[in-house]
Amino acid sequence: MISLTRAITVNGLDTTVVDIEVDINQGLPAFTIVGLPDQWVQESKERLRSALKSSGAKIPPSRITVNLAPANIKKTWPSFDLGIAIGILLDQWYIKNDTLIKDSVFLWELSLDGSLRHIPSVLPATIWAREKGFKRLFIPSANTKEASVIPDIEVIKIDNLTQLIDILNADELYTPEPILDISSLREEKIEWWYDFAHVIGQAHAKRALEIAAAGWHNILMEGPPGSGKTLLAKSFATILPDLTLDEAVEISKIYSISGLLSNERPLIVERPFRAIHHTASSASIIGWGTQAKPGEISLAHKGVLFLDEILEFQKTVLEVLRQPLEDGEITVTRVNASYNYPAKFSLVGAMNPCPCGYLTDPDRQCICSVNQIANYRGRLSGPLMDRVDMFIEVPKVATEEFQKAKWVLAENSHEVQLRVQKARDIQLERFTDSTLSANSEMSSKQVKEICVLDSEGEWILSSAVKSMDLSARSYYRILKLSRTIADLHGDKDILTEHILEALSFRKKDEN
Repeated sequence: MISLTRAITVNGLDTTVVDIEVDINQGLPAFTIVGLPDQWVQESKERLRSALKSSGAKIPPSRITVNLAPANIKKTWPSFDLGIAIGILLDQWYIKNDTLIKDSVFLWELSLDGSLRHIPSVLPATIWAREKGFKRLFIPSANTKEASVIPDIEVIKIDNLTQLIDILNADELYTPEPILDISSLREEKIEWWYDFAHVIGQAHAKRALEIAAAGWHNILMEGPPGSGKTLLAKSFATILPDLTLDEAVEISKIYSISGLLSNERPLIVERPFRAIHHTASSASIIGWGTQAKPGEISLAHKGVLFLDEILEFQKTVLEVLRQPLEDGEITVTRVNASYNYPAKFSLVGAMNPCPCGYLTDPDRQCICSVNQIANYRGRLSGPLMDRVDMFIEVPKVATEEFQKAKWVLAENSHEVQLRVQKARDIQLERFTDSTLSANSEMSSKQVKEICVLDSEGEWILSSAVKSMDLSARSYYRILKLSRTIADLHGDKDILTEHILEALSFRKKDEN
């Protein structure tokens, strides 16, 4: 008799239902798994022997053949243990009732004692199982909350193989896990240690970050050491607009396949803020390992990628950002497959003006030569700079500002976030019939339709493009930035003052 169970394999964000066929015949004892299994799946044979024995069953001394279909797809997950175990138990009549098996999916990694371990990628697997019409999902206790985020599919929590045998034989009634209240999760805000109220002075930088948060724009801050660039970037996370439900699920899928979700954190409810050290490699940025796990740009999807001391990064590392900054996704190619991950993030960079850092410091003498400064700043290529929307200088804070801060109550992040959220709501309404969520994501065609200027605005922008020697890409980025500024002011049309403010954030040709 050939028994059949079903599991799911996850390759990147692509998910496929796998039919697990188990055939036990007489012959010399052997245990063979076919269907492109990787090393994780091959090792399940040894786990199964001990797990079945610990559960009161055993692998028969016969010729066992396990086929994982379709055979042309690489099986890269350790969660086939349970499906194979169920197939063996069905053949040996340890399980006499297969009613629940036909429309169920089994996702487990077995321990040697028959208990279940936490596995990654449960969230995308649950979504896929529901879309394919399966009625229930048997998963480990450690993954139940993650799967319970998705409605319209029963999530059955199992602690060990013995418990599953009793449920399938109807010796034990099962109770599906209740659907997790996502709204309650989204109300659990992270308590940030940073706040705009803690930043002394820097009104221009705060304004720029508010615009960047509202329209999801890329921004580069330049200033001497101690001017507050890092504090501003970390405070930037506190003014970001709230995640929509679709965005929360989309981000959580990426974190699920990275193994970064747990029962304590079954859903990502805050926008990601990824701060990268300058020693990071290209692989860690775009996707690492033979299975191309999501890199930092994908973990920052719908959030912020912060590169402190951006000029200290290797130039090859910075150049890999060019394509995802333009397309909002990354394709990672490995020997066995290609993996596509979303990577729509807001890039926030901080840099010193020169190697010693004091070129623009009014109180310190710069010791760098002209060539040293040119080589240092040359690490940011023209094409990469062209993909940055806003450039701001963060000057050293004067002593008077510290004295003033004792008596003047600065605006806090919550007040700024309310304005940002209002502008983002305008954009969500604008892009209701599309997949866009922010102005920075508009295509050139959409810019022409949405960012319409009057004759005066057209003249100002055309003159600026010529005098500042800006590219076509920069032209469209200025229009998007102007649209965001107009949204912050609640204006339906882009006015002259909006264009002038957007132009003030563009970097002039230093040559």
